[in-house]
Order: sequence, then structure tokens, then C-alpha cells
Amino acid sequence: MVPPAEFRSYYGRPIVRPPVWHHDIAAYLFTGGLAAGSALLAAGGDATGRPALRRAGRVTALGALVASTYFLINDLGRPARFHHMLRVAKPTSPMSMGTWILSAFGAAAGVSAVAEAAPLLPGPLRRLLPPLGTAGQYGAAVLAPALATYTAVLLADTATPSWHAAYPELPLIFGGSALASGAGVGLIAAPPSEAGPARRMAVLGAAFELYGAHRVETTKGILSEPYTRGRAGRWLRAGRALTVLGVAGAVLGRRSRVVSALSGASLLAASLATRFGVFDGGVASAADPKYTVIPQRERLARRAEDGQPVRDPRAT
Repeated sequence: MVPPAEFRSYYGRPIVRPPVWHHDIAAYLFTGGLAAGSALLAAGGDATGRPALRRAGRVTALGALVASTYFLINDLGRPARFHHMLRVAKPTSPMSMGTWILSAFGAAAGVSAVAEAAPLLPGPLRRLLPPLGTAGQYGAAVLAPALATYTAVLLADTATPSWHAAYPELPLIFGGSALASGAGVGLIAAPPSEAGPARRMAVLGAAFELYGAHRVETTKGILSEPYTRGRAGRWLRAGRALTVLGVAGAVLGRRSRVVSALSGASLLAASLATRFGVFDGGVASAADPKYTVIPQRERLARRAEDGQPVRDPRAT
């Protein structure tokens, strides 16, 4: 009997070059989504006359953005590299567009957060800052969907097998996770009487996140495996459980400040776990050559069955 084939590469090296990013980027994915979700929370709180939601959303959006900038620059290694990316605007590059989105969002979120300190400032600034803060707040809310999802496009645009295969679902996961984390901030910071928009955000965000994660884990064939095994699988299972607990607490504990706060913390932890799970799943798929070899052979077989010309990649 011939033993089963083992998918190996020369000297045990990966066929696809693994991502050079470290877990700073996984943290960056989380804080960027948190900033986007918080900006939407602030806009919703302001539009519905809920000052606690507005205040929490504005301050958290700025704080999360500062953390995002730190994680990104720390991974780049030199602060000047972030500045150098602003010298060019390239619409076909998710990294280039993301840098500009991050910068524009930062300016808008910064103005809106500073406006919360207007009552403590002298007369002219006290009158000038609130309108500027409102404009910045809604500007940040307009940019929030792009900030929440451009990182999904960035991951899917790489050759990393499990990221690239999940390109339809990653924006759903990241957008839903951003909404859920923003809702978590609202549930923690606002009294139950003002937390209605946060509860609705939690339900909507959880629906998108759980649906996208389910599809990634079940519909990508062998490329779903890295999301269900090892450290990535543990992260994603924890994220799913925490999301369900957070939504259940938000809906059922709407009259309890303690339950709402615990639900918000659960949603924040779920968002963090989901981002780390997606990150680790992609890294694992690049490290094992079978996740490159088997899908490639399946694509060649399908083309042959359809009568399309097939060019053996080994011919080169």
C-alpha cells in the first residue's frame, strides 16, 4: 500500500510567505473597530438626546484611536514610516487608504472629544467648541464604517490562504465586531434608561459577527480548518460564547446597571477574542503548505472538468 501523501515544502519552509505582523496588529484590529463603533455610538447618543452615550462614545473613540496609532507605529518599527505613507494616496492599496482614513477619523474624533471639555474653558472657546465637536462627531461617524472594515480588506488582499478565501465574510465580521464593541462601551458607561441604542447596536453587531464567523468556519473547505483548530479556534470559540452572553445580558438585564455593565465587558472581550482569532487563523494557514497545495489542486481539477485550459504551475 502506498502511504498517504504528505504535503511538504523544501526544507520545511512555507510555500506562502507568512505575515510579518505581530500581535500588535491583532490589537490594532480591535482598537480600530472599537474607535469606529464608539463614534457611531456617540452620534446615536447625540441624535437621540442621550448625553451619557455621546460623552462615552466621543472619549472612547479618541482613546481607542490613540491606541490604534500606537500599535500600528510600534509594528512598523519607526514612526517615520507612518508619516511616509501619507505622502501618497493610492486607491488600489488598502494600506494607503487605511492610513488616510485613520488620519481623517483622528482629526474628527479629536475635535469631538475635546469639545466635551468646553464647559471648563473660557468664554470664546466655550461657545466655539460645541458646534465644532458636533461637526467632528458626525464626520467621525461617516468615516466609521470605512475604519471598521478597511482592515478586513487589507487582510483579504494578501496571499495568506485563509484570509484571502474569507474575503466576502471578513468585512461582516469586522463591522459587526466594531458595532458590538461600541455597544459594550455604551452599556458600561450609560445608565439603563439611556442604553437603548447601545442594546440595539449589540444585537445588530452580534448578528453580523456571528453569521460571518460561522460562514468562515464552515464554508471554506480545508481553509476553514485554521479557524477551528489550535489557538485561533480557542479564540473564536471564546468570542462566540462571550458575544452570546453579552447580547443576552444586554436584552434581559435592561433594568440592571450591573448586568448591563457586565454585558458590555463581555462584548468588548468578545470583540478582542474575535480579532485575535481571525489573525491567528490566517497566520496558521500560511505556515502549513497543505493550505496552499490542496486548494490549488482543487482549482486545477475544477478547471479541467469545465474544459478550461489548465496550466500546471510546476511548468514554470
